[in-house]
Amino acid sequence: MSEQTSVTITESAARRIAQILASEEGKTALRVSVEGGGCSGFSYKFDLAEAPVGDDVVLERDAARVIIDQMSLLYMGGSEIDFVDDLMGQSFQIRNPNAVAACGCGTSFSI
Repeated sequence: MSEQTSVTITESAARRIAQILASEEGKTALRVSVEGGGCSGFSYKFDLAEAPVGDDVVLERDAARVIIDQMSLLYMGGSEIDFVDDLMGQSFQIRNPNAVAACGCGTSFSI
């Protein structure tokens, strides 16, 4: 995977993904995708998946697996998937160097 298409998973995100997958029978990975829509043009979608499909990219860190489809990877290249637990709540966050704007919810962005 080239530097432009690489996506990394923080230790915090890996821990949380592993916890979620351990409690969901039959699910083996967190699927992250990019969809049109949201208040800034694109939005991230998080789902639990059983297995990769077609030419999906599978990322692994410790006991965590993340699946990203090729189209979403075009928008997410160079990103970092993190899990944040602060006063505002708990959430997965994507730090995307390609995003030129994002909304307050943290799941919507524009390129």
